[in-house]
Amino acid sequence: MASLASGPDGTKRRVSYFYEPYIGDGMESQQIRTTHKLIRSYYLPRYMDIIRPRAAQPSDFTEFHSPEYISFLSSVTRRLKSATDPHPSFKRFNLDAWDTPVFIGLFEYCRLYAGGSICAAEKLNRHEADIAINWSGGMHRAKIDKACGFGYVNDVVLGILELLKVFKRVLYIDIGYHHGEAVQEAFHKTDRVMTLSFHNSGDQRRGDITDYGVGKGEYYSLNAPLKNGLDDASFTTLFVPIIGKAMEVYQPEAIVLLCGPDSLSGDALGKFNLSVKGHGACLGYIRSFNVPLMLLGGQGHTLGNVARCWCYETGVAVGKEFNDDCPMIADDDCFAPDYKLHIEPNHMENLNTDGDIEKIKKTLLKQLSQVIHAPSVQFQDTPPISQVTEEAEEDMETR
Repeated sequence: MASLASGPDGTKRRVSYFYEPYIGDGMESQQIRTTHKLIRSYYLPRYMDIIRPRAAQPSDFTEFHSPEYISFLSSVTRRLKSATDPHPSFKRFNLDAWDTPVFIGLFEYCRLYAGGSICAAEKLNRHEADIAINWSGGMHRAKIDKACGFGYVNDVVLGILELLKVFKRVLYIDIGYHHGEAVQEAFHKTDRVMTLSFHNSGDQRRGDITDYGVGKGEYYSLNAPLKNGLDDASFTTLFVPIIGKAMEVYQPEAIVLLCGPDSLSGDALGKFNLSVKGHGACLGYIRSFNVPLMLLGGQGHTLGNVARCWCYETGVAVGKEFNDDCPMIADDDCFAPDYKLHIEPNHMENLNTDGDIEKIKKTLLKQLSQVIHAPSVQFQDTPPISQVTEEAEEDMETR
């Protein structure tokens, strides 16, 4: 285990790790507990503060979500007639048996994972940590009044809104397989938040490279739609110059990084081909800028790889790197058959040609060159926090 570079100024990072052991009984909670067990096996808790977050309140949720939707979520399990005869409101709020199922304890689960992100933001706001981690968070697709993509409340938006109480400019970076369209929708009209997403080019409503914000938010919502088979080399070629340029022209006062492990090789649903080390290198590069940083988990669908990814990235956060020859102490079946922290990428074709990557890079660099370069002055016409969500809701209503 060797120390990573501490950053340009050589300083170490104060890391706060938010963990709730009783977050529920579903797939996501199993991922959190398995990750925490692996983190403990590598003795990482000695390098950070472990904090049990407070549960979010309905009033926290309505900073972004509609009161009607939150009221429904709070009582949803009482409305469940049977698995074959759901309540008629389920369809309206996009609850189904596939990617947004109803289960006992749903609202409490939302309160706990969202509470972790809000508490992490508060920790950064008080300047009590340099990096705040909530692996249970990152539900970037939950909308104002609808569940989506395993997310019921959007803790990403709630965390960013909390950061905006102290920091003028927040940069949100998403390296998960799916585009977090709800985060972009929340902030695509403001210059106080820049969203930068690297995701699969699919059929979602937002996420095309030509979709870069409107009005005061023009060129502050950037997208890199990528094809299946994306590997470490292609991603690094794109990620480093784009993030470097964004940091130069936007100069954020805080960063939120969503480390979605569904972009890893071998994910049950995602079709990218990144290694754990390549995924973690993104965090290592962002960490080097020494800007207050919040890390969120996002989605992953292969238990062993999710735990590997978040454990390794916890190590990156505290300045410890686990090499290939570092033995894995945990013996959970999900790490079989080799019981190693690092995974080998699959033998799959990278559909992203060098020309594709270069074209995306040039386009995004050109878009970033349009950003107002005035980091010493608060951006003009910055809306109050309440207006950020009001604008997003108005935009949703007109669609």
